[in-house]
Amino acid sequence: MGYRGFAISALAGVSMVPLAAFAQVTPDPVEPGQAAPAMQTAPEDGTTEAAAPIIPDATFEDALPPLSDDLNAPLEAMPTLDQPQTTPPGEMVQQVPGTPEAAASDALGAAPAQDPELAQPLPPLSTFDATPPAEVADEGANQKAVEIRYGVVVKGLDEIDAEDQFRSLSALEEGDGKAANAAMIAARAREDEALAVRIMKARGYYDASAISTIDQVPNQPGRVSVTLSATPGHLYKLGEIAVKAAPTVPPDLIRTNLPLKAGDPIEADRIQGAEANVSLTLPQMGYPFVKLGTRDILLDGETYVGDYTLPVDTGPRSSFGTISTRGDLAFDAEHVDVLKRFEAGDLYDSRKVDDLRDALVATGLFSTVSVIPRRSHEPGPDDTERVDFVVRQNAGPPRTLAGAIGYNTGEGAQVRGSWTHRNLFPPEGALIVDGILGTQQQGAGVTFRRSNAGRRDKTFSLIARADHSNYDAFDAFTGTLSARWSYDSTPIWQKKFTYSYGVDLIGTNESVYDFAAGERKRGTYGILALPGQVQFDTSDDLMNPTTGYRLKLVLSPETSVRGAVRPYARTLVEASAYYPVSDSLTIAGRVRAGSIFGIDRDDLAPSRRYYGGGGGSVRGYGYQRLGPFDPNGDPVGGRSINEFALEARYRFGNFGIVPFVDAGNAYESTFPKGSDLRFGAGIGARYYTNFGPLRIDVATPLNPRPGDGRIALYISIGQAF
Repeated sequence: MGYRGFAISALAGVSMVPLAAFAQVTPDPVEPGQAAPAMQTAPEDGTTEAAAPIIPDATFEDALPPLSDDLNAPLEAMPTLDQPQTTPPGEMVQQVPGTPEAAASDALGAAPAQDPELAQPLPPLSTFDATPPAEVADEGANQKAVEIRYGVVVKGLDEIDAEDQFRSLSALEEGDGKAANAAMIAARAREDEALAVRIMKARGYYDASAISTIDQVPNQPGRVSVTLSATPGHLYKLGEIAVKAAPTVPPDLIRTNLPLKAGDPIEADRIQGAEANVSLTLPQMGYPFVKLGTRDILLDGETYVGDYTLPVDTGPRSSFGTISTRGDLAFDAEHVDVLKRFEAGDLYDSRKVDDLRDALVATGLFSTVSVIPRRSHEPGPDDTERVDFVVRQNAGPPRTLAGAIGYNTGEGAQVRGSWTHRNLFPPEGALIVDGILGTQQQGAGVTFRRSNAGRRDKTFSLIARADHSNYDAFDAFTGTLSARWSYDSTPIWQKKFTYSYGVDLIGTNESVYDFAAGERKRGTYGILALPGQVQFDTSDDLMNPTTGYRLKLVLSPETSVRGAVRPYARTLVEASAYYPVSDSLTIAGRVRAGSIFGIDRDDLAPSRRYYGGGGGSVRGYGYQRLGPFDPNGDPVGGRSINEFALEARYRFGNFGIVPFVDAGNAYESTFPKGSDLRFGAGIGARYYTNFGPLRIDVATPLNPRPGDGRIALYISIGQAF
């Protein structure tokens, strides 16, 4: 590398000669010890002679020094002009008169004196210190990036009510009025020019244009104003509207469901919404495989009218066919037939297919499930083609562990847990083992539940329970065997009308105050009950309703056996309503009344009587603390009850505040009274989760009796009603 550097340096002081001249030089080889012959030139007649190289290639290659493969090695010293590479340092070279070396030495003159420092090898690059001096580093750290601030003025878009949309998408607005340099502002302005044109065209202004200008703000260095001026031009409107499709039933099916008419502005949202309506409606009316082609709008720049053409491939008019299953099955096609709400041969309706998919999801047995229509190319009724379905299943984990913790004044703390196998007895035969451990209640139970038992959303249950309840009103050891049939709402499909009915066989040993003896005694009761319930529900949510109302009626004919058979009936009527004042505020109210007919209170088992007070009743009073008392100050319950509640549910984000007022009481009489109401008031906090709100209520009695507490606390899941 040092040799090549020297050669370039030497050529730098020599005048350049045309390449053609070098081509005519043909020196003969010089023998050692002989003088070089005189240089010959080309003949004047323009002819050329064969040219020999000035230096043979082999001689040139032998003169090159070896190159090192070490890139970090120090550079070699550069030889001087009068000191060839092959001469050892310090030796003199004798110039022979008449040789090329002597001629070159005479032409270039004597070499200047060499500085000894230049003869030393250069140090490796890795040894250099690249750290800047302290004063230079401090100066660079104190420098701040130059920032330009700008404001944005939009003209012309407010005329078509598009300025808000523009600013929400603007690159200039997104920059928050700051940029590193003027070029960045200009780039954002160009981007916004194109944005403004797109927005105007989407609103039907197809001749739209936009231009931006950037001006320095007077007397404010570093601040500029960006003005975007938009010119919408003429508004284009729809002219002729044509649909290219095969005949349908009814004939105007597509045109009727394409809500466009001549004279409408050619707005992108309007056009796309109309086409989406066709894609949505036709599958609901027998055309599951409809496909929309690419629309064509022919604009006339003189009349500002556009003729619209939409090609539609309707596919065959279809009817429902058979169902088959694929994948990791939770249950077979026979049980899928129980869940569907259509029969084979019915005209195809995509809403019923979506409903079947929702029903499958509601079982909770799948990790993934889909319902896919397939063309059969087989004829169906009424000139339709039969559509078959493939239900692709991927069974999910069937076992579930669940738990809950709660606290209510009067009931104490409770911990509930359950283990469920949702498909132990297919299809949808679940086994549930649950337990409760609390300061005043303990118990365990086993439940067999068959969901969608012979009919969609109909449930059959067998229940065996053993419980111990220790309250101020009674202390009871209870065993229960129950069978229940119910038609229920689910979290995915909430029904307006639901019902349940069943049979309960109860054996209970309870403490009861004997007014004749003047003391508390224990008694054993055998109870046979036939409970039934109906409910009409127009609310919008099971766990957190914000609109609508609910009506519920409970009737339970029962027979109590304790020395004698005493038949009676328990009844309860409840109504609640929900009124949305705004998106954030809902007013909720509830009224409830109950009566027990055909039996004296003291012949009733204490656990079958009505009590008031608690988190689901009149808040502010302890659990079961409303109603008649015995001489010891313990509640004994009654044969009737009435309750009223009013709440203002204010929600912000995932949190809420709920002030409330409750009223009610329990009575010894058969029918409730309007007098002697007890009032409670308080405030609650809500945290809204995806499975329902977490409720914390704090209340106080407004007209307390002796012994009533000042503060009552209630913690649970779900609204109070």
